[in-house]
Amino acid sequence: MVQKQEQKQAAGQFELLTQKRFLPFFMTQFFGAFNDNVFKNALIILIVFQGSQFIDANADLLINISAALFILPFFLFSATAGQWIDKYEKSRLIRVIKLIEVLIMLIAAFAFVQGHILVLIALLFLMGTQSAFFGPAKYSYIPQHLKPSELIEGNAWVQMGTFVAILIGTILGGVLIAQEQGRVYIAVAVVSFAVAGYLASRFIPLTPSLNDDLKINWNVFSETYHNIKFLRKNRTVFLSVLGISWFWFLGATYLVQLPNYTKTTLGGNEQVVILLLTLFTLGIGAGSLLCNWLSGKKIEIGLVPFGSIGLTLFGVDLYFSQPEVLPVATLGLKAFLEAGHFRLVVDVLFIGFFGGLYIVPLMALVQQRSEQAHMSRVIAGNNIINSLMMVLSAVLAIMVLSSGYSIAQLFLLVSVLNAIVAIYIYSLVPEFFMRFMVWLLIHSIYRVRARGLEKIPDEGPVVLVCNHVSYVDALIIAGCIRRPVRFVMYYKIYNLPVLNFIFRTAKTIPIAGKYEDEALLKKAFDDIDQALLDGDVVCVFPEGKLTVDGKMNKFRDGIEKIISRRPVPVIPMALQGLWGSAFSRQRSNIFCRLFKGFKSSVGLVVGDLIQPQQASAKMLQEKVQDLYDGQE
Repeated sequence: MVQKQEQKQAAGQFELLTQKRFLPFFMTQFFGAFNDNVFKNALIILIVFQGSQFIDANADLLINISAALFILPFFLFSATAGQWIDKYEKSRLIRVIKLIEVLIMLIAAFAFVQGHILVLIALLFLMGTQSAFFGPAKYSYIPQHLKPSELIEGNAWVQMGTFVAILIGTILGGVLIAQEQGRVYIAVAVVSFAVAGYLASRFIPLTPSLNDDLKINWNVFSETYHNIKFLRKNRTVFLSVLGISWFWFLGATYLVQLPNYTKTTLGGNEQVVILLLTLFTLGIGAGSLLCNWLSGKKIEIGLVPFGSIGLTLFGVDLYFSQPEVLPVATLGLKAFLEAGHFRLVVDVLFIGFFGGLYIVPLMALVQQRSEQAHMSRVIAGNNIINSLMMVLSAVLAIMVLSSGYSIAQLFLLVSVLNAIVAIYIYSLVPEFFMRFMVWLLIHSIYRVRARGLEKIPDEGPVVLVCNHVSYVDALIIAGCIRRPVRFVMYYKIYNLPVLNFIFRTAKTIPIAGKYEDEALLKKAFDDIDQALLDGDVVCVFPEGKLTVDGKMNKFRDGIEKIISRRPVPVIPMALQGLWGSAFSRQRSNIFCRLFKGFKSSVGLVVGDLIQPQQASAKMLQEKVQDLYDGQE
């Protein structure tokens, strides 16, 4: 039955691309991202390799000015754009935005053919402006046309489409501009793809305004201030946005500097630039898609520290993998690969890969933890901070490179800064690192199979009851369930070294027996009641202690006290396969237990929801026992 449900869900995910409510929107945003990267990469390569024919200026300076001009409108106009999109019908606004893109690209086509590099650089500001207005439209359109159960799939397609568009657009822009008539080819391409995006937008369905009485504040500075102030109200969302913005700081540094890095440090030509940019973007796409599998198709913020660790390690190694001597002759693709740059190629690929692992869970967390009624303001605030960080990326690059340091040293600097920023964010929100430790546990030591997770409601208070087999039961359950869980745990297990950090971070509620610590017992019941009042998920192990023989202990009446004090639904669960592992209390040879523990198969089975008036300790124990025996 579960397998059939999963197959149905997978089919539903692909079905979105066949529906009018999603496909025209998907194609519109795809062509927009695609055309942006065709234009930008063609211009960067034109400046680096052919710029001296048209203008007497430093290539490093022009590239960084170009990057800043494209990003600056996101900082200036995102707050206004969010209001504008909220106030009016979205499909019409999207068509207006795409029509403006066509006009910009007609001017760009003329400038490419004539070699007017300064005009092309100026047009980047206009491109950034229309992109700043399209961003809030894109992310506010999705929840209006997709069901709540489709939001993850819809966002996954948009993220994947964006990365594919970046990849193909980057490749095509580099390939076309490198041809003998490259500027003409680029001129035709950017106009054609802009028209394609506009035509796709004609089929986007009507998307009514949800706030048509909104009064737009046209003062971009005061509205930007109010937007950031609003964003800071939710601490986790705000810090997640800072993490996302830091990723775009890193990404902008690598993407903007790679062409000149290839020429001045590696001695490669345009083909080598295309290879490295392709590997970087392909790595981001692969890491993003793999997130869905590594996280078990749920939001797993434990992948964020994993991603930041990889970004730092491979970023530092990129510095040490550079060639000691610049080649005498410019290297083509074949010569570059024959020169033995395998380590450098792997570094670039995995910087992108770990970037994908880092950014996708953060974006999903922002969407999950934000109030839906204010989503456009959150996205606008995110875009503002993203743009600010990308502008700062260009400023830092100009300062470092103009001070006589190399691009390789710039890459080393941002990699070290990444480690510092990561440590700072995780110290403010230890939930990230806690989830990382949980993720490591359930993916390195155990193979966890979870069934029935969809029976746990997406919101509202609920009590989970489960058998108690090992010291890591709570970690395995927390790693499987999509919602944050408040565990009620025997205080001696709660105080175990190392694990205590995880339990404290997860807001676990320690409990003691009446004759051990009556005050702690009373406080535990008060904390449980408050958690349920706040709408949290609370998990209880009604046995009160670990099993010593693999058999379930009798459920105590504490669960009945919890439900009588705060009548909420109860869901029985059962852990399977943990008895005899390294973290259980089986009295066998420790080496046998360790051997059985690593990569052993563990099951978590979730039963049907039970109304509070029907729940009793005896009945819940029978339900959990049936689940453990595989009878439900």
